[in-house]
Amino acid sequence: MGPVPIKPATILAPMAGITDTVFRRLIRNQGHCGLIMTEFTSSHGVIGSDGGRRKKSFNYLSFEPEEHPISSQLFGSDPQVMADAARICQDLGFDAVDINFGCPVKKVTKCNGGSGCLRDLGLVRSILETVKSALTIPLTMKFRAGWNDRELVHVKMAQMAEDIGVAAIALHPRTREQGYSGLSDWSRIAEIKAAVKIPVIGNGDILTPEDAVRMVRQTGCDAVMIGRAASSNPWIFRQINEYLETGSYWEPAEVDRHEIMSTYYRMLDEEEMPDTIGKMKQFASYFTHGVRNGAKLRVDIYHAKSSQQIRDLVDHFFTRELVAA
Repeated sequence: MGPVPIKPATILAPMAGITDTVFRRLIRNQGHCGLIMTEFTSSHGVIGSDGGRRKKSFNYLSFEPEEHPISSQLFGSDPQVMADAARICQDLGFDAVDINFGCPVKKVTKCNGGSGCLRDLGLVRSILETVKSALTIPLTMKFRAGWNDRELVHVKMAQMAEDIGVAAIALHPRTREQGYSGLSDWSRIAEIKAAVKIPVIGNGDILTPEDAVRMVRQTGCDAVMIGRAASSNPWIFRQINEYLETGSYWEPAEVDRHEIMSTYYRMLDEEEMPDTIGKMKQFASYFTHGVRNGAKLRVDIYHAKSSQQIRDLVDHFFTRELVAA
């Protein structure tokens, strides 16, 4: 990705409400993830309405040295504001800046942010050119195939990015109209791979190591980006590496689920993250995916009143389950 090596060629996708510094470090600790990304952050939120930095947005952009290589992701529709925010991210020490042209959420698209920009390629060009001129670190972008199936722009977007000097591009091949429904059309990733020479990152519907390998074989993409699957399976990057090396991979047992939940909850407590209890309840749904009697633990955690109570519930639950096994 420009001068930044991404080894292995696996990337943790930016996910709002998920990829904060604690979760990113949890993923880093499992190994074999080549690049991690921040939650997508409003460019206006970074610089503030008066040109000053806003504290709330800087919570999204805080990171620790062990997170490198790390990219910040920004969204917005004002080219100069985007450039100013990108320059701040560069000053903070990020290895790259990524622009979000993919978010399908209405409150973002109605202001021409995220995939809303896909309806105005002139605006996309202006944003990319202005931000690129403000940076010395690599600029990348993540985008969708188009606003809907009648307005596909993924090939034009890819070629424009290459012309401007964008270092790498990531395609989620659904349209904005699809949201997260239906299946990703990986043939669209193959189309942009055939159209440009810069690195192409494939994203969408990678749930297992087999999916990651199949995407590369079908599309020729240079790297894979994994989002929702990593929230319930933080070991997926390790599994991909093992699958490539041996043709099989390790599967987490109940004791591993216990360890990952305990570790994450301890990290949240130590970090004193905003809404620690809310985060614990949110991630209980992810981390108990596939756990025997996990629904009972989720209900108990939902009704808990303190972080210590939640941590005790997790320990007691898994102690009982391991004994029963």
